[in-house]
Amino acid sequence: MTETKTVAQTEAAPMPAIGPVTLSDIPDILALGVRDFLRAPVLGLAFGAFYTVGGLILLWQFEAMDQSYLVIPVAFGFPLLGPFIATGLYEMSRRLEYGIPFRPREVLGVIFRQKDRQIPSMAVVVIMIFLFWVFLAHMIFALFLGLMPMTNILSDWQATIFTPEGIKMLGFGTLVGAGFAFVLFALTVVSLPLLLDKEIDFISAMIVSFQLVMVNTVPMLVWGLVIAVLLFLAMLPVFLGLIVVLPVLGHASWHLYRRALIHPDA
Repeated sequence: MTETKTVAQTEAAPMPAIGPVTLSDIPDILALGVRDFLRAPVLGLAFGAFYTVGGLILLWQFEAMDQSYLVIPVAFGFPLLGPFIATGLYEMSRRLEYGIPFRPREVLGVIFRQKDRQIPSMAVVVIMIFLFWVFLAHMIFALFLGLMPMTNILSDWQATIFTPEGIKMLGFGTLVGAGFAFVLFALTVVSLPLLLDKEIDFISAMIVSFQLVMVNTVPMLVWGLVIAVLLFLAMLPVFLGLIVVLPVLGHASWHLYRRALIHPDA
């Protein structure tokens, strides 16, 4: 393997072609995600713990500001940030695949150097969509529950959610959130690994990612559902499940990218 194949590209890379993705690929890439996690568990756990601590800080902030109602939209919106926050895990899997030795400082250094490439532009897109979702979810909450006596959702969520208004809010909010989730998933599912691996502009990367989802709609939607369900279940025990689930999904997403796109320069 030559050096130009094992490090981030410095010259514009040709556009990859869309390959086939089947339902049988999903358990395969999950198994590869587990394999990569077990090959570098300490660094993977460190990435997972970093974002778990971030989730706990958000919970504490909502409690301190008496805005516990924001827990629900943030929890449902968290999977929207998944592709971006897994960038370090993509780099780990890339190095494992290409046989590049790595230490934590080297992985973090590669991620830091992305500031001069296209990933920050993608980050702006992801964060703006996420913030708009939180704003819209806040409006939906106010529309359905704004006239109810306020309670702490974290400690007395039954009194809020298990009401006619609460059920309507969840139903409507789920439909709106699903639309946001689909758009962002389609734009980012392989674009961020592609930007890390190849020298390509972020608009082209998003187009490739969206085309991949359109060509392989059913298996890609199933993959998105798997991600959402696993992340949601991992957040239930006070975000602690993310310590393991996040690195496994991050590694698996890299292998989906490698399997789904055909690179003419490979």
